[in-house]
Amino acid sequence: MQDEKDFIQELLNPKTQNSAFQKLLRDYQRPLYNHIRNIVLNHDDADDVLQNTFIKVFKYLKDFKGESKLFSWMYRIATNEAITFINNKAKRHNTTSEALQTKIVDNLKADDYFDGSEIQLKLQKAIILLPEKQQLVFKMRYYEEIKYEEMSEILGTSVGALKASYHHAVKKIEDFMKTS
Repeated sequence: MQDEKDFIQELLNPKTQNSAFQKLLRDYQRPLYNHIRNIVLNHDDADDVLQNTFIKVFKYLKDFKGESKLFSWMYRIATNEAITFINNKAKRHNTTSEALQTKIVDNLKADDYFDGSEIQLKLQKAIILLPEKQQLVFKMRYYEEIKYEEMSEILGTSVGALKASYHHAVKKIEDFMKTS
């Protein structure tokens, strides 16, 4: 990708904004969708959260200070939007986010966009039993193969703490897979 500072200027300049934003969508829509989908699990919900994410990116780009990569900043927005979405959906259904995620996983087989096997379904059931932070770290590392350094930038957590979270998550998932 071209120099990030130049690209951000193109995004902010009314004359180049449309073409720059189209490029932003082309480059980041798929990875952000996958990241969001790993959190919210449901395709339609992921589409809604993705749309909200790009609206916020567009709205707050002028406030982006360049202290992290644009990619990391957008992932942080996507992560926060996805978590907020789950929490708000749980409130609307008068339940906890954990109970809501359990219900979503139970309904995954009926989701036309889920093409996983029984073992993948079992893995999803194990993941939702993890604390929120461990879920996030596991999904980002396992599914998206995000490096700990990038994850640290996105989540604002030390690399050491992220490695520990991932290790604990893997251990809990292994235990679940053996006993279930």
